[in-house]
Amino acid sequence: MEFGVPKERSGREIPERRVPLTPQGVRELVASGHRVYVERGAGEGAGFPDEAYEEAGARLVGREEAFGRPQVVLKVARPTLEEVGLMRKNAVLMAFLHLAVAESPLVEAMAQKGLTAIGYELVGEEGRRPVLKAMSEIAGRMAPQLAGRLLEAPQGPGILLSGLVGIPPADVVVLGAGVLGRAAARAFLGAGASVHLLDRALPPLEEAAREAPGAITALVTQDRLERYVAFADVLVGAVAVPGERTPLLLTRGLLARMRPGSVLLDFAIDQGGVSETSRPGVYQEMGVTHFCLPNVPALVPRTASHALTATLLPFLLQVEDDPLKVPGLRQGAYLLFGEKGGHLE
Repeated sequence: MEFGVPKERSGREIPERRVPLTPQGVRELVASGHRVYVERGAGEGAGFPDEAYEEAGARLVGREEAFGRPQVVLKVARPTLEEVGLMRKNAVLMAFLHLAVAESPLVEAMAQKGLTAIGYELVGEEGRRPVLKAMSEIAGRMAPQLAGRLLEAPQGPGILLSGLVGIPPADVVVLGAGVLGRAAARAFLGAGASVHLLDRALPPLEEAAREAPGAITALVTQDRLERYVAFADVLVGAVAVPGERTPLLLTRGLLARMRPGSVLLDFAIDQGGVSETSRPGVYQEMGVTHFCLPNVPALVPRTASHALTATLLPFLLQVEDDPLKVPGLRQGAYLLFGEKGGHLE
C-alpha cells in the first residue's frame, strides 16, 4: 500500500512537532513492500532530517501529494478542513482524532469524502491501547516539571514540590488511576510531593498501590472531592473514557474551594476536560492556573515520535491491502468509508 506522512501544522500553545513514523519505521514499511511518501520537512521538528527519510526509502514530496496520493495518510493531530479537502476520496486517515469532541463540520467533511477514520487513541486489542498508553506515560512523567514551573513565583504561590526539612511538600491530587494517572503519581512521588490518587473503581487503585507505593489512594465520592480539592496545590485531571467525552468531575463550585494560585493540569482536555472551566490553553480562572493543552507529548517530540513508531508500526506491518483487515486498527475506527461506525455509532 501507499502511506503518506504530511508535515504537522497544528498546535498553538505547543506546536505539533511529532511525526508518526521515524526513518527507521519507514525503512521497515518499505522493506515489507509498501511505499511511503513523506512531505519535505515533516520530521525536522523531531530531529529527523529529510535525508534520513530518503535514505530509509521514502519518497520526499510536497504537501498536496503527501495528502492526495497515498491510500493511507498518517498524521499525529486531528486534520483541519483544508487537510481533509486535500485527501483522495475513500482514503484511510489515521491520527489522534478524538472525534467524539470534534466540531461537527469536520466530521461531516470527512464523511462526505468517504474517509475511513482510525484514531490512534483506540487502536489495540483486548482492551490494550498501546499507542495511547505510550503518550499517556509521557504526559504523566512530564506532570511534575509542568506543575513545578507553574507553582513558581510570580505567576504561582512560590511553592517547591518537594518542600524542605521541616517544611511540608506540595499536596498533589490526581483524579484517575489509569496509565496517565499512575505515571503522574510515580513522577510526583519521585519529585518529593505528597500524592493522593482518586478513582471510581478499586482495580486501578490496587494497581496504583503496587506501582506507586507511598501514594494515598481513595475511591471518588462527592465528599472526598470537596475535601481533597480544598487542600490541593496541584490537581491533575487524568480521567479518560475511550471514544467518549470525559466526565465533568469539577464544577465551578468545587473549583472555588481551591487555594489561590493552585494549579489544574487537565490532561483530559483532548476529550473535553474534567472541569467546567477547562478549555484549550494556559490561563488563570477563579484564581486557579489552568494548564489545558491537548498535545503535551509534543513538548518532547523526538522521544514521542520514537514511541509512536514503536507502538504503531507493529499494526502497520500487518497491513497487506486493507488496514481494516487488521483487528487492532479496525478497533480504532470512527468512520468506515464515510459512515459512522465503531465509536461513533
